[in-house]
Amino acid sequence: MDLATSMALAADGMRAQTSRMRVITENIANAGSTSPTPEGLPYRRKIATMRSEFDRTLEATTVEPGNPVPDNSDFQLKYDPGNPAADKSGYIKLPNVNPLIEVMDMREAQRAYEADITAMESSKAMLARTIDLLKR
Repeated sequence: MDLATSMALAADGMRAQTSRMRVITENIANAGSTSPTPEGLPYRRKIATMRSEFDRTLEATTVEPGNPVPDNSDFQLKYDPGNPAADKSGYIKLPNVNPLIEVMDMREAQRAYEADITAMESSKAMLARTIDLLKR
């Protein structure tokens, strides 16, 4: 694999992790939102996806962000009979977002992004060193 390919692959990884972090951020931002009506549903957590495909120009398998998919786990219920969104039993539905899981996912995405930066910096340094050697 040449240096340009390794830099392109690292850039693809960075784009994919950026997309993943956007989905996680949206989940965190909506963790406390409820439906305004008793019949309505609150925010449903999204799961970031990625797909790999072979790039013929790079002759390498790249990663691309996919479309987020909804997390079909159950909503959390909270007893709050005074809330206008409460059902007949006095419960409101809260999003199926666990902030602790989202923070852990964000940290993992951040580490993967940092690994891609390190790979890109290494490729850049090797390319600069190669140019220096060719000047002599």
